[in-house]
Amino acid sequence: MARIRLEGITKRFGLVTALNEVSFQVEDGEFFAILGPPGAGKTTTLRTIVGLEQPDAGDVYLDDERVTEMWPGDRDISIVFQNLALFPDRTVFRNLAFPLKQRKVPKGEIKRRVEETARVLHIEHLLGRKPAKLSGGERQRVALGRAIIREPRASLFDEPISALDALLRLEMRIELKRLQRDLGRTLVYVTHDQVEAMSMADRLAVLREGVIQQVDKPATIYHRPANRFVATVVGSPPMNFIPARASWQNGSLRITHPQFSVATHGSNLTQELAEGSSCWIGIRPEDVSIAVGGDEGIETTVYVTEPLGGETVVDINLHDCLVKALAPPTLSLAVNQPVRALFDPKRLHLFDEDGSAVISAAGEERFELTATAPP
Repeated sequence: MARIRLEGITKRFGLVTALNEVSFQVEDGEFFAILGPPGAGKTTTLRTIVGLEQPDAGDVYLDDERVTEMWPGDRDISIVFQNLALFPDRTVFRNLAFPLKQRKVPKGEIKRRVEETARVLHIEHLLGRKPAKLSGGERQRVALGRAIIREPRASLFDEPISALDALLRLEMRIELKRLQRDLGRTLVYVTHDQVEAMSMADRLAVLREGVIQQVDKPATIYHRPANRFVATVVGSPPMNFIPARASWQNGSLRITHPQFSVATHGSNLTQELAEGSSCWIGIRPEDVSIAVGGDEGIETTVYVTEPLGGETVVDINLHDCLVKALAPPTLSLAVNQPVRALFDPKRLHLFDEDGSAVISAAGEERFELTATAPP
């Protein structure tokens, strides 16, 4: 096992900066995920760790040993790409045995380790088959087995299950998490799927255009995103962002929107928001509820509903934007139906004008929300 540390990694391809001063540390035995959209620099990060790319600046460390210029084969790190690259003319046994044969491991030891790895991955019955005779999930397990069989210091995975269907992805998420827990290996997992990152990782890094946005535990990133981008990529449906303006009255801050206002008491936001400045109120769909009738909440109408079985996503009109709320499947709503939206004031976030920083995350300030008549 190994601890992996990146310090100030910058990598350019011509005029394109794929990584810009990327720094983070993966602890020994940790399941670490890198989350970001296509083109964020995720694969380049993995290739730099394993040694397939040389950074233009910065260093890579394994257990405090600088390995920036070390040959990839000497780093003892395995990597699984999205394209599994199994040998089509070889059986599962021979595919698993290949890394050990390359290291000239004795035949008896190869047989023992192949059978042990197959048992861990529940593919003992497939050892005599070739990849063409395997399902997508079975081929995935073979690729995982080939990565772990030689017991590397760390294993890297580059979106290995993105091509599988939904049920197989769910199965493989469970298997990967179980495998990492049982083996206690250091594992770095790249994905654009926030469900994968949130459900499997001990910690995760959010990457955007080669720049680290936030590194923390999944729950912390979910409840206290560093900026609007992080709040958008983590959470499904993503966080709602409602434009508003700041005003100060007798030393108290009030955030105003045409249909509601938010007051704070004893606020620490004096320096962050000036009089009349624009800002964004963020609230997750699960913190917005819908009421039919009554006089509480913000008057609005239903724009569209998205039934998902166990819950219904309700899009409502709120002056100049659409806001998503979650409602129970038993609540029947029609397009343009008048309803009332109730925001949980304890779950409000506040972001600066360009969304580059969170000013106040949920629970950090005591907000009071007051609905006003729609314009």
